[in-house]
Amino acid sequence: MSAPDTLDLPKTAARSGPFDWYRNINQQERRTFWSCKIGYGLDGMDTQMLSFVVPTLIAMWGITTGEAGLIHTSTLIASAIGGWVAGILSDRIGRVRTLQLTVLWFAFFTFLCGFAQNYEQLLIARTLMGFGFGGEWTAGAVLIGEVIRAKDRGKAVGMVQSGWALGWGLTAILYALLFSVLPPEDAWRALFVLGIVPAVFVIFVRRLVKDPEIYREAKAKQTPESPSKFYEIFAPGMLFTTIRASLLTTGALGGYYAITSWLPTFLKNERGLSVLGTGGYLAMVIIGSYAGYVISAYLTDLLGRKKNFILFAVGSFTIVLLYTQLPVSNGVMLWLGFPLGFFASGIFSGMGAFLTELFPTRIRGSGQGFCYNIGRALAALFPLLIGLLSQKVPLSVGIGAFAAVSYGVVILAALSLPETRGKQLDAQ
Repeated sequence: MSAPDTLDLPKTAARSGPFDWYRNINQQERRTFWSCKIGYGLDGMDTQMLSFVVPTLIAMWGITTGEAGLIHTSTLIASAIGGWVAGILSDRIGRVRTLQLTVLWFAFFTFLCGFAQNYEQLLIARTLMGFGFGGEWTAGAVLIGEVIRAKDRGKAVGMVQSGWALGWGLTAILYALLFSVLPPEDAWRALFVLGIVPAVFVIFVRRLVKDPEIYREAKAKQTPESPSKFYEIFAPGMLFTTIRASLLTTGALGGYYAITSWLPTFLKNERGLSVLGTGGYLAMVIIGSYAGYVISAYLTDLLGRKKNFILFAVGSFTIVLLYTQLPVSNGVMLWLGFPLGFFASGIFSGMGAFLTELFPTRIRGSGQGFCYNIGRALAALFPLLIGLLSQKVPLSVGIGAFAAVSYGVVILAALSLPETRGKQLDAQ
């Protein structure tokens, strides 16, 4: 017998605790939660592979930091386009079907990266991979945001997004294992080849997850003469919201990309760490990232969306400058890695819920896809610019400067946007 759609427990039997929201959701909502969380984790695993192998490619192929930055940037620009397209598709063909297509896409092209014979081939394969991973974020964020009730939406969406840190950690483990048993010229290829694994996940999604009821209701109310149109997000009543939300995402993603795209190279080349040492530092950042996602997920419902963004932006601004600019010992740098990951990643926990609440159901995918991914497209310039700048100044200077500007933009955008905590979604 399948689980009931609602849990009708006596109030006296109800337990109180941080996971009440999860105990009180039905079977289909739990399946949706785990499909989105696993999807984010696999997305994070494939996406973070490049940052680990860049030092190896620089040594083997003799590429410059500017050329390495171009791979990062072209991937992110493609992901911005993919995310926007996925948002439009999720309004047209459904949230779940779009999620399936995007996962298959990024898994296949990550796999192809492992067979690149030169810089140009890797650039093309990685860029095409970006189209899929950008789309997966949009489809997953809309899907989970529409399934969970208003009072718990921030917690649920934030917990889903914490899957990214788990995927990042899995990549770090695979990197350490493969580079310890294989020569570098084979290890980096094997890492990318393993990127095909997420394709298996699509079978699970196809069988067990359905589109949210609110989306199905909205589709049922549409007529052939009045389909949803993505350009409605630029209509007079929505344009100002779209612009401000795009600035918010630009700042958050710009700061994040400034850190994560170049952190392994910074640790190895400017701090002189060994592979083992770099792995230790990154482990602290990844653990901090997961903790940041989880704690921010609860704070975004407790404090509200805006206060949570500002809190994590201020924390990120402060810790990035300390991490990259202070001449401290390696031991201190190790411990600073935890708050660095905590704030830089935690800021995204409230993003999916906030964007879900800013747009009506009929154009929610289009609005969320555009705002998050135009921010990604603009922020995608940061790895390239930092790479070019690092040819003239230390890499730490470029990371610190771009991160500082980014988090300032987050604070200004958050102050200008409405608070949406507790907003009820409907099919209109």
